[in-house]
Formats: sequence, C-alpha cells, structure tokens
Amino acid sequence: MSYQEARERYAALGVDTQAAIDVLKKVPVSLHCWQGDDVRGFDTDPNKPLTGGIQTTGNYPGRARNPEELMADLDLALRLCPGTKKINIHASYAIFEEGEWADRDALEPKHFAKWVEFCKERGLGADFNPTFFSHPMCDPLTLASPNEETRRFWINHGKACIRISQYLAEELGQPCTMNIWTGDGLKDVPADRMGPRVRYKESIDEILSEPYDFNLVKPCIESKVFGIGVEAYTVGSAEFALSYAAMNTDKCIPLMDNGHYHPTEVVSDKIPALLAFFPEIALHVTRPIRWDSDHVVLFDDETKEIAKEIVRCGGLDGRVNIALDYFDASINRVSAWVVGFRNVEKALLNALLIPAGDLKDLQDQGRFTELMVRQEELKTLPFGEVWNEYCRQCGAPEDGTWFETIKNYEEEVQEARK
Repeated sequence: MSYQEARERYAALGVDTQAAIDVLKKVPVSLHCWQGDDVRGFDTDPNKPLTGGIQTTGNYPGRARNPEELMADLDLALRLCPGTKKINIHASYAIFEEGEWADRDALEPKHFAKWVEFCKERGLGADFNPTFFSHPMCDPLTLASPNEETRRFWINHGKACIRISQYLAEELGQPCTMNIWTGDGLKDVPADRMGPRVRYKESIDEILSEPYDFNLVKPCIESKVFGIGVEAYTVGSAEFALSYAAMNTDKCIPLMDNGHYHPTEVVSDKIPALLAFFPEIALHVTRPIRWDSDHVVLFDDETKEIAKEIVRCGGLDGRVNIALDYFDASINRVSAWVVGFRNVEKALLNALLIPAGDLKDLQDQGRFTELMVRQEELKTLPFGEVWNEYCRQCGAPEDGTWFETIKNYEEEVQEARK
C-alpha cells in the first residue's frame, strides 16, 4: 500500500495524516547523553563502578570514552531520527580544558560551553540534570544525609546546576528542564523514615532558592520506588516528590519516569491525573522489566498509551516535557538511542492518528460496544506508511533502511575503541 492510499484510509475516519505529521514535527523530544557511555561521564575515574542506585549491565564494544567520541555517536543518532530533538545532559558530563577540573559543587556554565556549541551548530535545545551519584561525597546519602558537610556539598551542586540550566536556556533560546533525582535510601529497614525526608525537603528548598527564570528553567522533582542498594527505603518516593511539586507550583514541576513505580502501576494513567492539577509536567520515558532496569524503549502497549494520553490531554502544546532515559551496554549504544527515539516518535504519531474526539463521544454516550470495536479496528490501519512518510519529510531514513549505517559505523569507528 502507498502513502496516498493510507492517507485515504485515515481520511475516511476523519483523520488528516498530514496535519498529524505537521504537529509531530514541532514536538521536542530530549535524547539522553548517558546512553552513549554507560553513564560514565567525564568528571570521575571511568574505571570505577557506578554507585547510588545506578547500574549498567553489558560490555558491548564501542563505548564512547571522551566528549569527542560521545558527540560523534550522538551526531549519528540524531541523523537517523526524525523530528525535533533536544539533548539531555548530566552534570557529570562537564567538559574541562586541559589541566582544569572542578568538583561538582563548583561547576560553572563555562564547563558546558562545548555542549552549547554542539547544540547551536545543530539547532538543538538542552535539558540538564544534577548528578547526585557515583561520587566520593555520597555517604551513601546526598541531599538527605544527616551529615551537614555532605548535605552542603550537594546543595551547592544543585545550586550550581540551576545556574548552568539558566545559561543553557539563555544561550539556546529554549526552556531547560532541570531534573532533581537522587538515589538516597537504605538497603534494609530504616529506623527513621521521616528525618531523611525532612532533610531532603529542606535541601531542595535551598537549591530552588537560587535565582532563576521559571519561564526558562523548569526544575523537576523525580521519584523512585527503589534501586540497587536502596531496596528497602527510598527517600524521594512518589508521594514525597508529587507532594513537593504540588506545594511549590510556582518554582518546580513533577517528573514521572515510567520505570520508577511498582510493577502494576502505569504512568499513562497518571498523566491525565496530574494534568488535572498541574499546568505542566515532565516525563522520562523508559522500559522497565521487573524493576527500573532502564531498557531501550519499544513500540509497546504502555509507550503507546503514554503517547495517547499526552495527545488527548493537550500535552503537545507545551504541557508535557518528554525525554528518554535508559542505558543498555549489552547492544550497540547508537542503535539503542535510535530505536528508543524512533519508537517514542512512532507512539506520538500513532496517537495523533487516532480520532480521539469521536472515541470520546462514544464513551460519553455509553456506546461501549462500538467504542471497543473502533479501538480494535484502528490497530490494523496502515500506520507504517504514514510513519515512513513522516521520516521522508523529516529527511530521516525509513524503517528497514538505517541499520546498515549503524553496522558500518561500528566496524569503521567503534571497533577501534579498545
């Protein structure tokens, strides 16, 4: 079937495929830099293990070892993905001049100037994340630590990241979502659950006291159920993060990572719940298996449902900030970026091709038999032809044509990284 035939099939249902394509072209999705080097960053010993609830598994060859290699890999991924992109940067990816180094509490905007240059040359925006893990000042807690020296170090790090986020937003002319997440928690049953949360709240209060333009910098509070080494208790639970954001809507927004909940919870259902109260939210899209294992995003049911709720709730008009967050070291890392990004784009396009208004009317009228029939029949429409047309219009390769590029890049570039 040709694209024209597919367009006619959708038109018979009242769906304009070109209008859907035009909307999606303008939706920014943030690509996370840390997939390219297994969350190693540039500010600590790359041979030391990750700590703080973070774990990357696998030893596939070709990991980026420095900023130049990481940016080259990102370039290839960006070329193979359609749509509007941003780059999501962790503070541990500061780029220092030769002989220079600054600890995380002393980071400055200048340490991210090369990222700004990279983004400007490619017309990208940037998001940012403080890095509250894999550092000697984790005791193992950070913002929730009972040790004042530890807590002060990490508060100063958070404040530095506010200043860096403001710099990124001003330089690139796009809002910067700055996500606050820590792996603070305990491996076994705590004797005090309240104390760490009070300290965590006070620490975030102090970080957000740093001046910034809330129109440009969007601080987020992200929750988590548990992580490696913090199986029994996580300070920044869902209730904590959501309550903090709800009490501080003038200076931060909630962020939901769909791997940070219990196995039977789904973020797709939470999106409309939060948008009923918050003017703006943020998402980290991943794929949990059993727990927050950060697998490459697939074009699976939950990814589709997340996209449907974003579209249905008017989230593409700036109310939902979308970013990817996963890290897989068992497969080609550039391919992992491309597969995940293209699948988020597919899910959004799929959602835009649904006659949501008609289906809502059926639900409101109690015509549930017809609603089920219509929803099921939509699944067999020629979506793939519309997707390939979207790729063509964006100057990106269609499905079935891009993987050879990855294979050649691996053989010619990545295999030499020993």
